Amino acid sequence: MIDKNKVELRDPVLIEGLPGLGSVGKIVIRYLRKQMKAEKLAELYSPHFAYYVLVNKKGSVRLLRNDFYYWKNEEGENDLILLTGDSQAQTIEGQYEVGSCILDYAEKMGVRLIITIGGYRSEVKDKPNVIAVSTSPEVLGRALEAGAMSSPAGNPIVGIAGLLLGLSRLRNMDALCLLGETPGYLPDVKAAKSVLSVITKMLQIGVNLKGLDKEIDRSELIIKRMREIEEQREAAAQKIRKEEEERVTYIS
Repeated sequence: MIDKNKVELRDPVLIEGLPGLGSVGKIVIRYLRKQMKAEKLAELYSPHFAYYVLVNKKGSVRLLRNDFYYWKNEEGENDLILLTGDSQAQTIEGQYEVGSCILDYAEKMGVRLIITIGGYRSEVKDKPNVIAVSTSPEVLGRALEAGAMSSPAGNPIVGIAGLLLGLSRLRNMDALCLLGETPGYLPDVKAAKSVLSVITKMLQIGVNLKGLDKEIDRSELIIKRMREIEEQREAAAQKIRKEEEERVTYIS
């Protein structure tokens, strides 16, 4: 862990949004960071991240990392720590080690509530629902009041979004996981907006979500085009199969 800034935060809430299903968490943190003009707080490096470097436009390189940002809430009770990054750990052992490092840092910064974000695989027709799971009945109740719905029993939460919930219980920290419904095959801005709606209501943060609408329209056009291409491919495949069947019938 490398500290990039030393600040005193007031009862901070840590919100995690690392890469995952539908990139829901990463989109949420990217939007919050941009809207709040959050500043870099720390960087986390690990040998458990994927073994390659990223190259920028100038040709320089950097290791994969997780980034912590902070935002001071001048009007509410809780400052925020936003966590996102390039990668999750690639092994089971790595997930536990990185998760423990995140919680160590959270404890150091005085965090008492952690919110993790992920995707919930589902075919969505209208507005995606947000599925909530928490280690605290009180925190879960706040999420439900903000528009989330309780998770069905037996629902596995894979990766750091779930692991932080389990590990936080061992440290007497409250944790909440918010899962946006998503098909999962493309970055899902619509699911991210649903999750953001719950978070902003829960924490009483005045963030305008209309900035996501253009991205949603753009992604829906991409999905529509992909479906049209798939339908064209299927129609062409059916035509070829029909011609082959007719050819076989003629020869016989």
